[in-house]
Formats: sequence, C-alpha cells, structure tokens
Amino acid sequence: MNTVTDVLEAARLRIAEDVEPNRFLDVLEQGRMPKERLKRLAGELYHLVRSDRRSFALLASRFPDAPAGDLFLAMAQGEAQALELLGGFATAVGLTTEDLRTYEPQPLAQAYPAYLARAALSGTASDTALALLANVAQSTGTYTRVADALVARHGIEERALEHFRYFADTPQALLDQATATLADGLAGGDDPVAAVRCAWTVHALEAAFWNCLAHGLDTG
Repeated sequence: MNTVTDVLEAARLRIAEDVEPNRFLDVLEQGRMPKERLKRLAGELYHLVRSDRRSFALLASRFPDAPAGDLFLAMAQGEAQALELLGGFATAVGLTTEDLRTYEPQPLAQAYPAYLARAALSGTASDTALALLANVAQSTGTYTRVADALVARHGIEERALEHFRYFADTPQALLDQATATLADGLAGGDDPVAAVRCAWTVHALEAAFWNCLAHGLDTG
C-alpha cells in the first residue's frame, strides 16, 4: 500500500465500514429543527472553522515547500473566507458577531477540530491530504443537503447560505494539490497506515459533530 491509488482506496474502504445516519440532517430535512439548534449550528461552526484555519496555517508553516505548502496555505485561506461567509447565516438565525464570539462550544462537537489540530501539530502532510481526499464526497454532499434543507424546509434565504455552499464545492485544483501532496509524502516515507487512520478518524469525528447537534432531539 504505497501508491496514492492504493492508500486512497484503503481509506475509502475503512470509511465505508463505519457510516452512520446523520441524525441532525434527518431532522433538518424533515423541517423539524428548532431555531435554537440552528443558532447552535452557527456557534459550533464558528469555533470549528477558526480552529481549522489555525491548523492549516500550522501545517503550511511545518511543510512550506510545494506541493504541501501550497495546499495548506490555500486551505487556511479558504477557512478564513468560510468564516467571513458564516456571518450571513448567523444573522439569519438571529446571532450577532459578539454572540458567535461568546458562544460556549460543546466538547464533543469540537472533537473533530481538536483532532485536526493534533494532526497539524504532530502528523504528516500525507495524513491531512488523505483525509481531505477520502472524505470530500461525503463532506460536500452533507453541506449541500444542509443548505438545501435550510432553504426548502426552514425558510432561510439563499444569500445567507454562502458558507454552506462554499464547503459544498471543493475546487478540483485543491484536490489535485492534495493528491500531489499525498504522493510526495508517500515517496518521502510517510506511513500509509497512519494516513488511513487519520482519514477514518476525521470521518468519524465529522459524523460526531453533526450528531452532537442532534442530541436530545426527537429523531424518529
């Protein structure tokens, strides 16, 4: 398992063994999501994206040479843009910038960005590159469904959903950089088993983020 194709396939197979229903999305698409939970979504995303921006900036500083440096710098800049776009959704659900800053995040909802911060501090470039490649289809699909449900079932105007639409569309150029970063890392001796483990863990913790937001709701 030392080629990009082999490692990516191994990660996708590992992830496919551990797919759970997205309870938050189920309730959202049924039109039963309380507005309080939409406020919570905005608050959790605010803290998540701020953390991820720092994590990708750290990765860019640890691996400054191309292709990894270009990838992680672009991802840090993307998180900064997504953070700015989140303001439209926050306003739509009745939150101010100060509300976002003072929101108390739920520990389990923030397990994903905490893990990414650890990977940024001590992992390899291959770890995060593979996590992006292996999880991009599910992640973009989730953000698309969230945005669509917010419009169709909860009356949120499309102009307030730029944050979700942004994460629903990962540019091919970024995926190409991730593929090049993974290939470069594997050629340099990065552990493919550890990279697969990272991709699988990111998948599991992203699922935990959404399901934490559904905790206590009637999801039947």
